[in-house]
Amino acid sequence: MKKTNAARYLDSLKMDYKLCEYEIDESDLSAESVAKKVGLPPEQVFKTLVAHGDKTGVLMACIPGNAELDLKAVATVSGNKKVEMIHVKEIQQLTGYIRGGVSPIGTKKHYPIFLDESAMKFPFISVSAGARGSQLFISPGDLIKALDIKLCKIARS
Repeated sequence: MKKTNAARYLDSLKMDYKLCEYEIDESDLSAESVAKKVGLPPEQVFKTLVAHGDKTGVLMACIPGNAELDLKAVATVSGNKKVEMIHVKEIQQLTGYIRGGVSPIGTKKHYPIFLDESAMKFPFISVSAGARGSQLFISPGDLIKALDIKLCKIARS
């Protein structure tokens, strides 16, 4: 199994996690599809979205795979009036990751990260390991500690 930057970062912090690889389907990079492949319910597989706030600039949001990002809620918790999603073609330049492989861990620049509070319902959640076809299973508490993440309600079904 190939170590990603995200896994190496967690290793440097001596954090517990598990890497899980799966078959990539270029035509379906959805979190729901990933959830099936790694054997978890979609609400336990968190997708990392990249957005831009009118006051703070780039930020990241981790929400359950079966939910939508509540842009108003993210704007409020991040100190912005308005938050918009980043265009897909800008994701790699900003994070170092490609769509379908964006991890909150190991981005090329540190951005504020917001994690939906529903993550705390699980002993571990799954986030991208920073490459398509690779997920990290990590306790939400460890993820928060590793990245100085703000826990808040930012997802809606």
